Amino acid sequence: MVDNVAQLMNPMLRTVTPDTTLTEVARVMRDAAVGDVVVTEEGRLKGLITDRDIVVRCLADNGDPDTVRAGDVCSTELVTVPPQSSVKDAVHAMRSATVRRLPVVEGEEVVGVVTMGDLARAVDPGSALADVSAAEPNT
Repeated sequence: MVDNVAQLMNPMLRTVTPDTTLTEVARVMRDAAVGDVVVTEEGRLKGLITDRDIVVRCLADNGDPDTVRAGDVCSTELVTVPPQSSVKDAVHAMRSATVRRLPVVEGEEVVGVVTMGDLARAVDPGSALADVSAAEPNT
């Protein structure tokens, strides 16, 4: 039984600074087989960037990923949860903000990210979302 978000979150964060080019962000995502990267500055959470952000906010607008920076396209209005949050509280936060990922913060430090797939595996391990989320990436 999962008691809190700390038991579900991925603590293996990939972080970049706001000045990191999107080409480098994409390489970090590829090498780590992840779809999101946390944007930090001097250890503080500044945003979250996803593979979709790169496509929609840069490439689709004819942006150059070699010059566009993470800080230019990352989401900055983030909903976060502390590690001791319940699964129910994390689900509520995702629903309320209509987001798929929640940075997990302890004080001002980002200690992990919990995704909709993480929550699906905890709440309904037999669901299609849980199965897809648990599968190995097809990179």
